[in-house]
Amino acid sequence: MIDDAGRRTRDGVVSAVIAYTMWGFLPVYFLFTVAVSPVEMLSHRIIWSVPFGALIIALRRQWPDVRNALRVRAKIGWLSLAAIMIALNWLIYIFAVYEGKIFQASLGYYINPLIYVLVGVVFFNEKLRRLQLVAIVLAFIGVAVLTISGGDFPWIAISLALLFTVYGVIRKQVDIGGMPGLFIETLVLLPFALLALTILMQQGEAAFGAPNTSTTLTLLILLSGPVTVLPLLCFALAARRLPLSMIGFLQFIGPTLQFLIGYLNGEPLSTPRLICFILIWSAVIVFCADSVRRYRASRASTA
Repeated sequence: MIDDAGRRTRDGVVSAVIAYTMWGFLPVYFLFTVAVSPVEMLSHRIIWSVPFGALIIALRRQWPDVRNALRVRAKIGWLSLAAIMIALNWLIYIFAVYEGKIFQASLGYYINPLIYVLVGVVFFNEKLRRLQLVAIVLAFIGVAVLTISGGDFPWIAISLALLFTVYGVIRKQVDIGGMPGLFIETLVLLPFALLALTILMQQGEAAFGAPNTSTTLTLLILLSGPVTVLPLLCFALAARRLPLSMIGFLQFIGPTLQFLIGYLNGEPLSTPRLICFILIWSAVIVFCADSVRRYRASRASTA
């Protein structure tokens, strides 16, 4: 028989796996919508996330959380800043997939946890553990090898990692759940998304509503709301049920799937890229080993 704690852990693991698997397969969705420009695709992600997010909030009875947040000017300010960060992150990610740079996108999410650690050390006076330092040095060497030997600075990977880290740090300042927070963020971005889509449609550059746009592509565009909201909902459920160390393990499902999709999509795995990823994967192993050791130590101290 599974007790309540075991059931919560099981449900948390299932939710986390679903979330990171959906994020991992996200490039496939964008490969099918490549006929839509990055700006239009970003606009649709924002526009269709609002009604779908509202439906989820209604089902979870979280409207009081939304109303309470909207009454506090500071919360609106922080969430507006977070909205800018996540919108830029989404735009660069879409651009990366469209331009055949899925490897760089996956690299960004591999190094994202390490950037979090650096931010904690630099801005929040957190202490850097030995294995964390080793992981960061390995990741830095990997990026340096790719930049120097490959002659291609991984600006997409660095931008995605930095933007998502800043987004996470900002969201830590706001006492609000994942789903209500995302709803307010997309609500803040909605006027700009509607304006951008209107301009594109007036100029005849929008795929949505165009006579030559297939029904399949139109349906895929409409799915941008669920594709955006559902992984975050699953992640929010997992975050409430699992320790951070376990989430730290599972989060690498996403970039690993993205890497495989990039490879299957025909992106060249040059020697500098391969060396870079080997060093990044080594950093991930060291990072996870440190998380496990810390988790076991905390469990032993509370036993």
